[in-house]
Amino acid sequence: MTENVIEFDPNRRPRRSRRTTASAPVGTDLEGLIDSWKRALEASNKAPYTIYLYTRSVTAFYAYLRANDHPHDAEGVTADHVRRFLAAEQARTSAHTSAAHHSYLGVFFRWLIAEEERSTFSPVLRADRPHVPKKARKYLSDQEIAALLAACKGAGFAERRDTAMIMVLIDNGVRASGLAGIQLENVDLPGRRILIVLKGGDEHWIPIGAKTVVALDRYLRVRAKHGWASSPNLWLGVRSKTMGKMTRAGVALMLSRRGEEAGVAGVHPHRFRGTAAHLLLEAGADPDSVRRILGWKSYDMLKHYTEELADERARATHTRLSPGDRF
Repeated sequence: MTENVIEFDPNRRPRRSRRTTASAPVGTDLEGLIDSWKRALEASNKAPYTIYLYTRSVTAFYAYLRANDHPHDAEGVTADHVRRFLAAEQARTSAHTSAAHHSYLGVFFRWLIAEEERSTFSPVLRADRPHVPKKARKYLSDQEIAALLAACKGAGFAERRDTAMIMVLIDNGVRASGLAGIQLENVDLPGRRILIVLKGGDEHWIPIGAKTVVALDRYLRVRAKHGWASSPNLWLGVRSKTMGKMTRAGVALMLSRRGEEAGVAGVHPHRFRGTAAHLLLEAGADPDSVRRILGWKSYDMLKHYTEELADERARATHTRLSPGDRF
């Protein structure tokens, strides 16, 4: 019986094994998922401006993928695509903007995974978050606040309204959106408090001091003569031809204008938030009370806004409680 034997040929090249390359499954195009994500954000009661920022980042990322011929479906996007986008945005804008994109894209891809639109891990990696150089936060000094109030001095409608708004801002550091959205019926002067809506939709009572109560009382008396006095909104525009509801943009514009009149540069609503927290801590308020007054859910935000002046407060505390001064 003859055996089938293959003779060895030293000149014969070895046959290459056929290897199949695993390819990622093609997922749903990202453009079609942005609206679905927006609806989910709205259902979870995210603030409108937050939704705008989130969806703007994802829309910019999608445009980048299309422009550079990268995969633009839920399954095909890789960590390298995200890195390239973040680097391009940092070069075009700033590290701060790029870091914001990183955060918002992370939320989006976590949603895709939860919705089973993506079968693998998120391409937005923690290690790829752009480093944002820390900048000194600018607080308002007592002299600057006094100058702003002096610029609003007067008995007219705009003067009384702007004085009251600035007093509320410095008293409790309310956000511009919360300030602009105050309803007339939610102002409790006898109880020295105002009901506002926080970022995210939660209601919160902010406390106000005696001088802020007086400023609001002066404004309410002149407001009663306004053409839109029956409006449910606390803050009204100067002209009575329209309802003139104040928006967050209107608050920022007013502060900028009053800052120019007072000779104080860079006046915007967020400067009052950190300043109010610092002044409360400096006056001896405990951190938990400050956190509750400003409507923060964690101490991280308190630290974020007030850390830079912590040493100054510590030195003031030492001056008051110096161990050496006991002897």
